Amino acid sequence: MKNKINHTKRLKSNPHQFRRLTGITIDKFDKIYQELRSKYEDYNYERLNRRDRKRKIGGGNKFKLSLEDRLLMILIYYRTYVSYAFLSFLFGIDESNVKRNKEPIEKLLSGIFRIPEKKVQMSKDEIMEIFFDGMEQHIQRPRKEQRKWYSGKKKRHTIKHQVMAAKVRDKKGKERVRIKGVSPSYYGKTHDKKIYDKSKTMEPSGVPKYGDSAYIGTGMIVPKKKPRGGKLTEEEKECNRIHASLRIRIEHAIGKMKIWRILSERYRNRLKDHTIIVKNVAGLHNLMYG
Repeated sequence: MKNKINHTKRLKSNPHQFRRLTGITIDKFDKIYQELRSKYEDYNYERLNRRDRKRKIGGGNKFKLSLEDRLLMILIYYRTYVSYAFLSFLFGIDESNVKRNKEPIEKLLSGIFRIPEKKVQMSKDEIMEIFFDGMEQHIQRPRKEQRKWYSGKKKRHTIKHQVMAAKVRDKKGKERVRIKGVSPSYYGKTHDKKIYDKSKTMEPSGVPKYGDSAYIGTGMIVPKKKPRGGKLTEEEKECNRIHASLRIRIEHAIGKMKIWRILSERYRNRLKDHTIIVKNVAGLHNLMYG
């Protein structure tokens, strides 16, 4: 009988490569794994004891990979966005089993990171400034409703989310930007203001909110638009420069999320899975940078 390869232990022997292939450090990985292990035990108990289960406990196919290696596989997938065929070769499992190994862990990760979609609530003591921006990703041409998925701005079919970030102070007093909310997915042609109106974000009063010109009419601080046939004054131009220097924080945050290439390359998974993937990557971002 062949000994099982511990892929995680093998990769941990090279911390630099570990971060390059997963996007996170080993200590952050261990922190996620400890929480995941606790949640997985509860999930597995419910799965094995559900009323409609026909097999006795102990029956059925077993997972070839350990829980730790299944977590590693997901992080490598998010970071590199390689094909299922490559993952099956790398981890020594059938290609058809990659999704079976991956899906339950993805759902449990969303419960660990807890990035809300709607009715995001924040306390005034927690945050200093709030930023909103839309995030679009190129998708394969859909079979249905192609016109709705087509973004005139990007000139391609896209899927869209609103990302909400906040400037916070960590325990050491250092200022950081954390992703506080990710909206459900919308068609690529959906306007940012419409997504904001549907998100029902509950921001604390007195905290400044910043958005780009797409958020005009929402009550946010937005850049001054040049009047038709006119020019901006020097004072208005200076205000726009200050606004851009503040709002750049959320653009940097979204840029860091795209370190995980599953959000930067053309998306080829099921569209209904996109939201949970974006939320999990937002959680990884907060773990590393927020």
